[in-house]
Order: sequence, then C-alpha cells, then structure tokens
Amino acid sequence: MGRFLQTAGLVVGLIALVLQFAITLPASMAAGRGLLGSIVFYFSFFTILTNIAAVMVHASLLSPAGYAWFPAFAGQRTRAGVAVAITLVFIVYATVLARLWQPQGLFLLCDVLLHYVTPFIFVAWWLTAGADGSTRWRDISWWMIYPLGYLAYALIRALFAGEVPYPFLDVAKNGGASVTVSALGVTALFIGLSVLAVLVDHGIGRLRGKPATGIQSSRQ
Repeated sequence: MGRFLQTAGLVVGLIALVLQFAITLPASMAAGRGLLGSIVFYFSFFTILTNIAAVMVHASLLSPAGYAWFPAFAGQRTRAGVAVAITLVFIVYATVLARLWQPQGLFLLCDVLLHYVTPFIFVAWWLTAGADGSTRWRDISWWMIYPLGYLAYALIRALFAGEVPYPFLDVAKNGGASVTVSALGVTALFIGLSVLAVLVDHGIGRLRGKPATGIQSSRQ
C-alpha cells in the first residue's frame, strides 16, 4: 500500500503541477505580467511549493537505490514536516480560500488535485508507511522555518510586485492589523498540526514496536 500511495502521489502531483504551470503562464501573461514575472508568480504560492516538496519526497523514496534521489527529502524530519505543511494547504483552502473564487475547467481540476487529492494521498502514505516514531519535539522548530520564511517572502515581494498570492496577506487592502491576525492564526494552526504530527508519529512508533526511538530522542 505504501509504495502504491507513493507512486500515485508522484504521478498525480507531477501531472497537477505541470498542468497548473501550463495554464497559469498564459493566463498570467494575459493579465499583464511578463514571462519571468509569470514564472515567479507561479512559484509564489505556498500550495505549489508544498506540492513540489511532496513530489520530491515521493521521488526520493521510490529510488531503486534507496534514498539516492534528493536525499534531503528522504529523511523522517522532512517527511513529517511536509505532511504538516500539505495538511495546512488543505485546511486553509477548504475553510478560507475555496469560497473566494469559482475556478472552471482545467483550473478547477488543478485546484482539486493540488488542494485535496495530493494532500490526502501524502498524509495517507505518511500514516501508513512514512511515520516511524522517530520525530523529535525539536523538529517543530525546523518545520517552522518554512511557513515563516514563506510569509516573509510573500510580504516583501508584495512591496515590489504590488500583489500577494493570498488575499488575507494583502496589507494594502486589509490593513496591517488584519494581516497580522491572519498570519498569527495560520502560524498557530501550523504549530498545532506539528504537535499533532509528533504525537501521531510517536503513537505509530509504539504500535510498530519502536516506542523508545522517537520519545527518547525528543528529550535529548
């Protein structure tokens, strides 16, 4: 089951990312951005970056040589961190962003694949084959670098590009206080998901007969 989910995640993820790129570029250029600006725009979404990370995890673990491809993405710390991030993608989109626009055609297909299907596949894989009880509580501080770094990038880019990838990050429209509240809310959600991921990973480790690895190492 684990290998099937990995393969499905890799294939679906690649198809969705490539298709999204193919339809985003012409639409972005039609909206007035240049080619380079459109490429940067595509890679400025947390959803895209997180799905790329998920694909890299799947690819690294499907290597016949074992951990030979993209070794940085094969480790347990990265696997669990990506599981947290892609769960955040699903929750924020389903509860906040989905109602803000009504995509049609291929845009709708990509939306469903990148916000619902790939998160489900990745988390299902992590729960059944990726988690092993070896995460540490201090891993959460490493996972936090990603959303905080992304937030800083999105806000700094907005100063130069005059646009943000997500409406709740628009300081010019919503005001600094509203954006701060939204950012703190998403950050708190990420931390909560991270704590849950460590607890679940330790629980899975105990079920698989490895109770000491994750728990002891978390206290070091």
